[in-house]
Amino acid sequence: MNDFEESYLGQLRKLIGNRLVLMPGARCVIEDADGRVLLQLRGDMNVWGLPAGFCEAGESALTTLVREVAEETGLTVLDPVPWGHSSDPETNFLTYPNGDRIQGFGLDFVARRWEGTPTADGEETLALDWFALDDLPEMLPSHQVTLEYFARYRETGVFQLF
Repeated sequence: MNDFEESYLGQLRKLIGNRLVLMPGARCVIEDADGRVLLQLRGDMNVWGLPAGFCEAGESALTTLVREVAEETGLTVLDPVPWGHSSDPETNFLTYPNGDRIQGFGLDFVARRWEGTPTADGEETLALDWFALDDLPEMLPSHQVTLEYFARYRETGVFQLF
């Protein structure tokens, strides 16, 4: 679903305006064979971030993840594995440029296999590129924290709560 106004959150915004909304969602660390991660330059904030999004009514976190990755990157992930859960209000609170406020609660996945070619749609995703974890661009703060915990997950194999 690409049309925000028709989405669950878009319909909710029509009723409540900019008030804080608590939203479940999913993020994906897409990792290539060299350990680099795929980031998207987001059209809404003109900053880099992970493919991610909020659940629509009736969706699971996994369904949300697969849909959002396809919408934002053109890829179909084949092996998403949950590795963490992000819910700290200090790092998962976001105010969008239009004043809308959310606190996200996200299940974090890693995918190392996919089909397709990374493709930016020019609206939601302005660009896509691969980055080493030790050489990241300026990012959404919550997604920066996500990658810090992902590095810890890679080292320990332990599910991360943050």
